[in-house]
Amino acid sequence: MSLHASATLDGVRSSTAPVRIQAVDQGVLWVSVVLVLWGLVMVYSASIAMPDNPKFALYTHHHFLLRHVLSLGVAFVTALLVFQVPVATWQKAAPWLFVMSLLLLIAVLVPFIGKGVNGARRWISFGVMNFQPSELAKLSVLLYAAGYMVRRMGEKERFFRAVLPMAVAVAVVGLLLLAEPDMGAFLVIAVIAMGILFLGGVNARMFFLIAAVLLMAFVMMIAFSEFRRERIFAYIDPWSEKHALGKGYQLSHSLIAFGRGEVFGVGLGGSVEKLHWLPEAHTDFLLAVIGEEFGLLGVLAVIALFLWLTRRIMHIGRQAIALDRVFAGLVAQGVGIWIGFQAFINMGVNLGALPTKGLTLPFMSYGGSAILMNAIAIAIVLRIDFENRALMRGGRS
Repeated sequence: MSLHASATLDGVRSSTAPVRIQAVDQGVLWVSVVLVLWGLVMVYSASIAMPDNPKFALYTHHHFLLRHVLSLGVAFVTALLVFQVPVATWQKAAPWLFVMSLLLLIAVLVPFIGKGVNGARRWISFGVMNFQPSELAKLSVLLYAAGYMVRRMGEKERFFRAVLPMAVAVAVVGLLLLAEPDMGAFLVIAVIAMGILFLGGVNARMFFLIAAVLLMAFVMMIAFSEFRRERIFAYIDPWSEKHALGKGYQLSHSLIAFGRGEVFGVGLGGSVEKLHWLPEAHTDFLLAVIGEEFGLLGVLAVIALFLWLTRRIMHIGRQAIALDRVFAGLVAQGVGIWIGFQAFINMGVNLGALPTKGLTLPFMSYGGSAILMNAIAIAIVLRIDFENRALMRGGRS
């Protein structure tokens, strides 16, 4: 099996032969595929009855399935191309990718460019599919933070020189996201940046100081936003007369779905809550449909798959750092934090353990932008693993 890469990077010998997918971690690859295919089935199950609702009367019963298949096709082709790109190229391109994501976050707020849905402007329409710049921002901040920490390794003890510029960059992204508004994406991006700072070796006192500042910022956002305060109150008591048909409606019906599923579920396609009771069943609340149709065992299987995937990605990152490839290691671990944390938030919201927040379940929920960026992130991790294996097998120039 050839282990030659298409370009020289981190001491790996170059070759004109393309990278072969067989030379990467098969577990990460196939667990990702299982999540994607299971998600495809569940998106179809959760959306097949939506055209019966007058709001979606113009759609066919296969509308969301076909669009999801299209998104998966685009994501698959893009991931194959991304896999051929050396990690060193991502390191060089990280600042430019960050700037591009900022421009797109600004563009989405411009009338006639950004597309608004339910009072939020988060999408840019490209005809056959809509693109959500906040998804690109997650990857661009991850790459930028990893590159930034590599450049500032010698200044980790100097707060203003090592941390403040990165904090300003994240704050700018946060302000643009809150203007959409998209607090969920900002939360994920903040955790990704914090995780990379911590793994990059920032002084513990600095880390906890930044964490405290971010925590206070999120508390202030909730305190000064009536909409967000109502969500917190609905989360505390979703069954009250005031919230059951308001802000607590999604949560209460999500919990009903889990209750109906019990241990073994009602069977694939047998969900009742997806029949116009549970809003966004094919996106943010897909886990509730899984819980109703596959029961507790199905939910535990999803949790186990995400736990294994996150753990394995973090291992690939640690392996890269052990090979003195710090940027690659931080990127892989950043992807692990991204996927693990977003899955945790989505599951917590569905199960009523966390306040309602509009975040999709990685790889599984309906959403073209999210699927595309998840596929790109996994392709980068597999590329990192490929280069790790090449070095460990003596692929030095």
